[in-house]
Amino acid sequence: MASVYQIAAGCLIAFGLLSISSGILGFFPVFSNKPLFIGWSIRIACPIWNGALALIVGILTLLAYREWTKKSLWEATFMFTLLSVIGTPVQLVLAIASILIGPYCYYTFAGSSSTNYIGYAIKFPFPYAKFPNVCTDPYFYQWYYLILQIINLVSGVIILCSSLAIAIKLAARIIRSGTLNGQKHAW
Repeated sequence: MASVYQIAAGCLIAFGLLSISSGILGFFPVFSNKPLFIGWSIRIACPIWNGALALIVGILTLLAYREWTKKSLWEATFMFTLLSVIGTPVQLVLAIASILIGPYCYYTFAGSSSTNYIGYAIKFPFPYAKFPNVCTDPYFYQWYYLILQIINLVSGVIILCSSLAIAIKLAARIIRSGTLNGQKHAW
């Protein structure tokens, strides 16, 4: 029978990798006609850092569960778990905000920042009239980011629940025994 630590660590590793992947896919202009423009934005980069924290917590939890004598592993697990519990709501709020605002107005590269950047990147006069599609995004581009934000929302909820389960279990161990190093078969 698997313990809460093993199940939560498995969820954190799996959804941490998924969150990192969706953050990397959302960070670069995939399928865009403007490869020079990279959207440096906190609402896109947040899943990368949150997924990295979840991955660290999952790996530390599995290592600490297998090596019950290592005090530093449980302390590092507890610290990174608290950081994950604090950081995950940021990802959730940003994913919910981008879903509610809608795919058509939140994640489009057409506009002042992209046009200005391309204007600075291309120094010679470019014949925009001959190439009207050079500054337009593909038709399904906004839906691509909407799907990524839904993935970020689902992975954020699972990461938050798994991190909370580990944090509550470790806090109960501290309250019960006064230390993070408890007995292996105490619960």
